[in-house]
Amino acid sequence: MTSSTPDPVNPQKSRTGLSRVLHAGAYSLEGLKAGWHEKAFQQEAICAFIMIPAAFWLGTSWEQVALLAATVTLVLIVELLNTGIEAAIDRIGPEWHELSKKAKDMGSAAVLLSLCLCGAVWAAAIYHRFIA
Repeated sequence: MTSSTPDPVNPQKSRTGLSRVLHAGAYSLEGLKAGWHEKAFQQEAICAFIMIPAAFWLGTSWEQVALLAATVTLVLIVELLNTGIEAAIDRIGPEWHELSKKAKDMGSAAVLLSLCLCGAVWAAAIYHRFIA
């Protein structure tokens, strides 16, 4: 009697080495392209294209530059995760449900907190560079 293993639901799980890395990279690029179609991500990405180079001008040490750039990048990461949560909830169904609302609201709150953190770090750096 021969036993055959069923095809994996996710072929990525059976890949190894460079093939796995290349496929994962392609999936990540697809995720960035999908995120780009979201207005909030577009706005934040455009700001990032300005703010990350500005971090090199504003920061007075490599630590400050890294922190300024990291907070901007964190906003993009959280926005992508929030968009993923919203897409998963929307896939379940269009009807209103308290748990769906809770998940979407919490994702939105995470974006808000990341924006507040970014704004506070940048305000502190501006204060330190120009006012203090």
